[in-house]
Amino acid sequence: MEQLKSFGRELAMGSQGGSSKEFLDLVKSIGEARSKSEEDRIILRELETLRRRLSEPDIPRRKMKEYLLRLAYAEMLGHDASFGYIHAVKMAHDDNILLKRTGYLTVALFLDEGHDLIILIVNTIQKDLRSDNYLVVSAALVAVCKLISEETIPAVLPQVVELLGHPKEAVRKKAVMALHRFYQRSPSSVSHLISNFRKRLCDNDPGVMGATLCPLFDLILEDANSYKDLVVSLVGILKQIAEKRLPTTYDYHHMPAPFIQIKLLKILALLGSGDKQASNHMYTVLTEIFRKCDSSSNIGNAIIYECVCCVSSIYPNSKLLDAAIEATSKFLKSESHNLKYMGIDALGRLIRINPDIAEEHQLAVIDCLEDPDDTLKWKTFELLYKMTKSTNVEVIVDRMIDYMINITDSHYKTEIASRCVELAEQFAPSNQWFIQTMNKVFEHAGDLVNPRVAHNLMRLIAEGFGEDDEGADTQLRSSAVDSYLRILGEPKLPSLFLQVICWVLGEYGTADGKYSASYIISKLCDVAEAHSSDDTVKAYAVSAIMKIFAFELAAGRKVEMLPECQTLIDEVSASHSTDLQQRAYEFQALLGLSPQTIENVMPPDASCEDIEIDKSLPFLSNYINQAIENGARPYISESERSGTASTIAVASASQYQHDTSSVHSLKFEAYDLPKPRGPAPSIQSSSMSSLPTISSDLVPVSEATYTTREEQQNPKVQTLADQISAEIGVRLRLDGVQKKWGRQTYSSPSAPSTSSSSSTQKPSNGMVTSETIRENTLDSRKQQIPEVSAEKQRLAASLFGKKAAEKKTQAGTRRPVKEIQPAVATSAPEPLKEDKVIVPAVPPPDLLDLGEPSETATQTIDPFKQLEGLLGPGAGSDVASGPGPSVSAVTTTDLMSLATDMPPIIDSKSSDKGLISSTMTKKGPNVKDALQKDATARQVGVTPTSNNPNLFKDLFG
Repeated sequence: MEQLKSFGRELAMGSQGGSSKEFLDLVKSIGEARSKSEEDRIILRELETLRRRLSEPDIPRRKMKEYLLRLAYAEMLGHDASFGYIHAVKMAHDDNILLKRTGYLTVALFLDEGHDLIILIVNTIQKDLRSDNYLVVSAALVAVCKLISEETIPAVLPQVVELLGHPKEAVRKKAVMALHRFYQRSPSSVSHLISNFRKRLCDNDPGVMGATLCPLFDLILEDANSYKDLVVSLVGILKQIAEKRLPTTYDYHHMPAPFIQIKLLKILALLGSGDKQASNHMYTVLTEIFRKCDSSSNIGNAIIYECVCCVSSIYPNSKLLDAAIEATSKFLKSESHNLKYMGIDALGRLIRINPDIAEEHQLAVIDCLEDPDDTLKWKTFELLYKMTKSTNVEVIVDRMIDYMINITDSHYKTEIASRCVELAEQFAPSNQWFIQTMNKVFEHAGDLVNPRVAHNLMRLIAEGFGEDDEGADTQLRSSAVDSYLRILGEPKLPSLFLQVICWVLGEYGTADGKYSASYIISKLCDVAEAHSSDDTVKAYAVSAIMKIFAFELAAGRKVEMLPECQTLIDEVSASHSTDLQQRAYEFQALLGLSPQTIENVMPPDASCEDIEIDKSLPFLSNYINQAIENGARPYISESERSGTASTIAVASASQYQHDTSSVHSLKFEAYDLPKPRGPAPSIQSSSMSSLPTISSDLVPVSEATYTTREEQQNPKVQTLADQISAEIGVRLRLDGVQKKWGRQTYSSPSAPSTSSSSSTQKPSNGMVTSETIRENTLDSRKQQIPEVSAEKQRLAASLFGKKAAEKKTQAGTRRPVKEIQPAVATSAPEPLKEDKVIVPAVPPPDLLDLGEPSETATQTIDPFKQLEGLLGPGAGSDVASGPGPSVSAVTTTDLMSLATDMPPIIDSKSSDKGLISSTMTKKGPNVKDALQKDATARQVGVTPTSNNPNLFKDLFG
């Protein structure tokens, strides 16, 4: 305590010193600077002042402390303060704890782990780790996490491990954090100390235990199978936290240790993934967290969201999935964009287990799609990407393209374009739609589109439908030519799109005879002239013109050399680009060939024909033999160069070289070749051989967020979650399933009978009929649910299918209104049979609370009990006279069992129907009104007695 007091005094004295005003003036002047240049002048002037003052001898320690803080301020603003680094290192050696901590702070800001002065800090850290003052040890451990590199870890590792048993919990916690940092920098250096993390998980201090969860999460992320034995322990810790057994100092917004809960849920999600046995241990505690978490605070919603993520990762459980869907529905209905974002992300995780879940929240998803918040809209597009199928691909891709047109961020544009192309390639309903979609993507995304997309589009147009229907293929190519000639009139077309246009016009511009060769050539010349600075576009245009000339000459038709075409060829012939020159010379040489030769060299529509190549090149055998006879070295195959062939062949080649060369010479052995890549898709044709090479690089797509194309292309291959769901028969829309979470109108049979039932419905001593409850429920829902526009309904039908559109459900509702049971029901009612009437059990109201119960009244007949079920299936209940089950006990009443105890005025042998009808005739037509009036009187405090003639007159007639 004395050390803390002295620490506070030093801090106060340091803040009240004479030099502090200079520091405050520095900060104020920087904040008032109107430009970066003015800020730089202020910092440079301050650095000159500090350089001069630091060169003075015998500087007081308090002033040195402030000088270093001012240097750190200048360093953080991007200026060089290296002249003061050594002073920071010296201050770290100081015995004063305040100055030592200042030295460590500035050294951590000034130096990196590879700096030359680090070696001096290592010695200081080693000394401080052995200190008896735990504040000094803590400061050294904080510096260890920042300054120790992979090479210097062995110098301090034994001392850090020893501090894991320090009596102070703060030191143990920082030692765990230091070991975690060592593992991140060099896993091999602490691989033999992994067991220490398991031991610290059982630490008596919750802070040390919570710090241990971070390295355990990294270890489990690498190898979850090695830590399956920790499931029971982790579940036990989580259960203790949920039951608020930790000190209240760990509470945050009335939530017990929420950050430890979140880390535990993340770890359990990894350990329970695909493991039914491990998941069984988690079901109970996850249910408790769903039930106890407070959704009114941000931290409570964060825990609920992490629970949803955990439920979507472990082995599926129907009740937990139901709770997760309810929580997701609340997120989507919230007015907060943050909660909506969490709801969209949670929905994207749940649809991997059951895709039908999204249909229940279709209107909420559409609202997020139309939200002005770009982040929320982007997350919604990710959800739509995951749920795309052949029936809704057109609507989703059109929405994505509209969004891509309105944004300016190049990163988002690239991602959206990649998603649109991928979805169009996988789920395109027709080739015409695919071409139109690609045209829109190229037109609006520009050069952000991956070059392989252009290659795939050209291949599709060349291959057609892949069937024997030549008419359909011809129509496809003709429509592509028409659309591209129309698009050429638009300004500022991207270079990649122009390459596709030139290739299509060159291959199929005159194929159907609709356009003349001169017209197509003039269009291509205009393209080359408009993009004279783009050599790639000019190369495609020249190759396309050459194809048109070749096809026309091979068919025996004359082609007029247009002046603009001749000008283009002359310009390209004198170009600095050797590629353009070669194309121009090939074109000029082609014009001098015979039609038969031209047809053999460039056959029409042969871009997809395979070209057979003999890799052995047998026509060179004579040349090779002659060269070897003249003293040339023999060829060594690729396998021999890479070392996979026999050493005998290599030795013979070396001996041959030694024999043929008696003098020293250079070594011409080739380097090992890199491993061959997978064959990239290419259009193999003689006509394409002269075109520029198209890159096949892929646009990087996050694997953690999106499914791979192979998974979407193989719908028959089910994921593990799908197989599990099919095995246990998970159907999330179960009518009549007992509700344990969600709206308060559903009561829980396992919950105590004092809170949930009394908060939702308080019958007191009156009677509540099922008709009244049903009317109140429907009226309240009609008031809460707004009208849905016809446009949103049509969009929902397009996105989620016709089946979902027919359900008439509102945004985020779990079931249609017609399926909602009365609020007092806890289980689905069974159909009535002739010999037995089963009435749904409800928390029974005490209808005849006539005063204090007596012992002699236990055997009296209760007239209300005999008339159960008279007012409908929702109004009857068991009324216990005397000791019996609690109010929330669930019982099923059989009216036939009461017939033997009824008064003589009622025939006990009559059926239930006869019993009700006979009773009704004796009571008259106003029985319900009389009972409801009496119930109303009892609710306002009037207790009927034996002198109440109206009550018993209605009962006994």
